[in-house]
Amino acid sequence: MPPDVTATVPGSQVGRHRLSPSWQRALIRLGMAWALLFVAFVSDWGAMTRQWWNISTYNHIVLIPLILVWLVWQRWPELQKLEPNVWWLGLVPFAGAAFLWLLGAMSGLDLARQAGAVAMLGAAVPLVLGVRVAAGLLFPLAYLVFLVPVGEELVNLLQTVTARITIALTHLSGIPAVIDGVFINTPAGLFEVAEACSGVKFLIAMIAFGILAAHVCFLSWRRRVMMVAACLAVPILANGIRAWGTIYAAQIFGVQVAAGFDHIVYGWIFFAVVLALVIAGTWRFFDRPPDAEPIDADAIGKSALLGRLEAMAISPAKALAGLAIVLVAVRLWAVAADTLEAPMPLRIDLPQVRGWTRIDYAPRIWWAPRADGAEHRLLGSYRDNAGRVVDVFFALYSRQGEGHEAGGFGQGALMPESPWAWQSPGPRFAAGKSERLLGNGAVERVAVTWYRNGSLLSGSNERLKLAVIGDQLRFRPHSTIMLILSAEDAPPGSAEQGIRHFLTSIRPLDMWMDRVAHVR
Repeated sequence: MPPDVTATVPGSQVGRHRLSPSWQRALIRLGMAWALLFVAFVSDWGAMTRQWWNISTYNHIVLIPLILVWLVWQRWPELQKLEPNVWWLGLVPFAGAAFLWLLGAMSGLDLARQAGAVAMLGAAVPLVLGVRVAAGLLFPLAYLVFLVPVGEELVNLLQTVTARITIALTHLSGIPAVIDGVFINTPAGLFEVAEACSGVKFLIAMIAFGILAAHVCFLSWRRRVMMVAACLAVPILANGIRAWGTIYAAQIFGVQVAAGFDHIVYGWIFFAVVLALVIAGTWRFFDRPPDAEPIDADAIGKSALLGRLEAMAISPAKALAGLAIVLVAVRLWAVAADTLEAPMPLRIDLPQVRGWTRIDYAPRIWWAPRADGAEHRLLGSYRDNAGRVVDVFFALYSRQGEGHEAGGFGQGALMPESPWAWQSPGPRFAAGKSERLLGNGAVERVAVTWYRNGSLLSGSNERLKLAVIGDQLRFRPHSTIMLILSAEDAPPGSAEQGIRHFLTSIRPLDMWMDRVAHVR
């Protein structure tokens, strides 16, 4: 009878699949902190989720949570060698993230609110798991930034870049064409590099992929930088080539056939082709061994710097209490600031302007800027002795915030889902934001926007947001004014001349805006 055989399993192998008591407690703390954060900022997470699902620019973000889980799973065997603890200094980055959310709430800037909500999620990790564990999770924590739906701000820039690449290739291929902003006129017809064709969604997705691939596939920092650079350049160039291909095909097969084929190709098929090109071009340069550990727990455990930082430990109860105090403070501050409103006049009117006569507003294509949430809106036209006509849009807000954003998306001179399309930046005007718009592919218009808040006079939405934040941090309400001067540009150059002449007649502009709003 053969002897009995007893299999022995090293304790280290068993422990690999069993959480230690300290890790069990740490993960419970993290779960409690995250649950609190999700509940406290459920509206921001809900808004982000809707953007991920409903806006094609951000569809790739639905994969980011899965990537984050995979990155943590890669590190898990090494992470278990570290001892989690509660680190009071983690309250500092957490408070910074909460303050970022507060700034977004005060200014109505959804991007800052959402970035703050995501940052708080990441900042809770060093607070409740400790500085050594956070060091092991450094890349996944940094990769959380790709949960934030950002990139729409690049649309106009990418439209312009794509149009310039397209016109260069069009001329090289022997097709006569004329470019006007983002519009390209060819023998087959007029083509627009529209917002949907700017390539922004592919660029953002490629950047997220490039950062991930650079970390996972490379050890050399030089090669990592080159990988990210390729993920920036290739989709922009490929998008220009795609747009040129549509124009080239239209000269042979007609606009409808070319546009139909472009709509089939332009989507995730196009992204897959671009992604394959980048991978094929960089594959042979991958220098990270497949079996290399993503982190070195022994090195993290022996770090003297992390050891000194780790000494700043507190009890779990105090950490969670500190987290809750920060949340309550920013919430109360945001609510208090949101109640601030500047006094409003009962009525405002467009005044008489020396050298100009008020006339009926009668544009060739209806143009009426959006100013949702404004208490007062005025739209009218003036004509001078030379026959130049300038349209004036004036909006007055008692506050800025959710639903009351003078510089928010879809607000101002360019009306979404209208006959008007953005064409290019317009002629320069001091402190103003100048744009050229094209209506129904035929009528050109120049529109110049200024914002007025307290002592601020600027066409910059960013500067307006900063001014509003400064007001609300100090609980000092100021009204906000949006002024848009616009004119149809026929003949070319007349719009700029008319607007400059009108500005000369009402200067100084800031005082004129204040008088119309009855601010001073």
